[in-house]
Amino acid sequence: MTKNSQPVSPTDQVKGRYAFVSLGCPKNLVDSERMLGRLQLDGYQLVPEPSQADFVVVNTCGFIEAAREESRSAIEEMAELKRKGEVRGLIVSGCLAERDRDALLTQVPEIDALVGVFARDEVTRVADRIIGSMLEQQTVFRPAPVRMQDDRDRMRVTPGHFAYLKISEGCDRTCTFCAIPHMRGKHVSKPIEEVIDETRQLVADGVRELVIVAQDTTYYGIDLYGEPRLAELLRRVEQVDGIDWIRLMYLYPIHFDQALIETIAASSRIVPYLDMPLQHIDDTVLRRMARRVSRGQIELLVERLRDSIPDLVLRTTMLVGFPGETESQFQSLIDFVRDYRFERIGVFAYSYEPDTPSANMDGHLDEATKIRRRDQLMAVQQEIAFDWACRQVGRQLDVLIDMPLPEQPNVWIGRTYADAPDVDPVVYVTEQNQRLEAGRLVRCEIAMSREYDLIAVPIGPPR
Repeated sequence: MTKNSQPVSPTDQVKGRYAFVSLGCPKNLVDSERMLGRLQLDGYQLVPEPSQADFVVVNTCGFIEAAREESRSAIEEMAELKRKGEVRGLIVSGCLAERDRDALLTQVPEIDALVGVFARDEVTRVADRIIGSMLEQQTVFRPAPVRMQDDRDRMRVTPGHFAYLKISEGCDRTCTFCAIPHMRGKHVSKPIEEVIDETRQLVADGVRELVIVAQDTTYYGIDLYGEPRLAELLRRVEQVDGIDWIRLMYLYPIHFDQALIETIAASSRIVPYLDMPLQHIDDTVLRRMARRVSRGQIELLVERLRDSIPDLVLRTTMLVGFPGETESQFQSLIDFVRDYRFERIGVFAYSYEPDTPSANMDGHLDEATKIRRRDQLMAVQQEIAFDWACRQVGRQLDVLIDMPLPEQPNVWIGRTYADAPDVDPVVYVTEQNQRLEAGRLVRCEIAMSREYDLIAVPIGPPR
């Protein structure tokens, strides 16, 4: 992981050098950036390669088995470096540390310390003990907080022009396939004034696009204010000078009230892009998932959003192969996706999670069936996505430039309002006669599509 932004200043004396591996979702990335900021403030220096470090921090994901395997692989890679004497210490943090705890210490004895999700600010104390060779305690865990942790003073690792802004932590949902409440605790919201202060800090650091994230974004504020306050929060955030785009992710379909829809529709800064994980559409499957929303409610909400927000791009997530899902229920999901034509969809095959209620359900499907259904739904969505991309040709859209295309002179990689960082397609912008740079917005005409991606030419000066 390399350093792209440095909003905090280190102490004059370097106490030690460390490398950092961050895995998982944007919410986990914010935790990584907070730990990086704490280490920086405490006098530790980030280096790009573990072989140059005194110790390594691996911030893990524990959501599904594939993510856990990736985390275990990263831990084992760093443990091997320690066995060879190339690093002195290994700290493991994040969701897998929270979820597996003692098992990790048994499986990988090279781990010097486990730091739980809610003990992330203790990373400097653990680092001090490693550097001082005084590590008596191997685990540092804290109970889930009753108040949201402070995410200010981060060292960001995203490009300088966009940042993730986490507005709440934890989840009060009881979805039967999900272990997040077990790892992240109950929902706690960040106070509005603290969100605004963090926004101002990010803008001062050069951020033009804020990507708002949470485990359950539409639930924001209920614990603090007794009612959802996302609409009010957005109205406050968009008043901060310097923000061009505000993007909303992880919007649960409950608590999507008219005030929120009207706030999004009326805003010139909140982009008409909504990430709303739905998981399924069949009522029986939704009940077994404990989603607490019906097919009729989902269809009505999607139609309201389409009718109310011009040029809306909807991203969703679907989960196939849930225990008991029949071919007929899966076909109803296929038909729903064909009918409602979401611009962006991520499809996941059900992952057996031993500490979730769905693990004890009957009707578990074999892996081949789950993978077949995932691939079949993705094939349907691919046609929809390719068609949508084709229909963008000839449109004039603002493109936020992210980076130059490696080894391709005069070609840059950017995104329109329809493209969230890391998860969506990109726009390739040919430079022609003007010089572009990362973090600039430029008006472009879409010249052609190439499968999911677009190719564009500038028609206005970068700004």
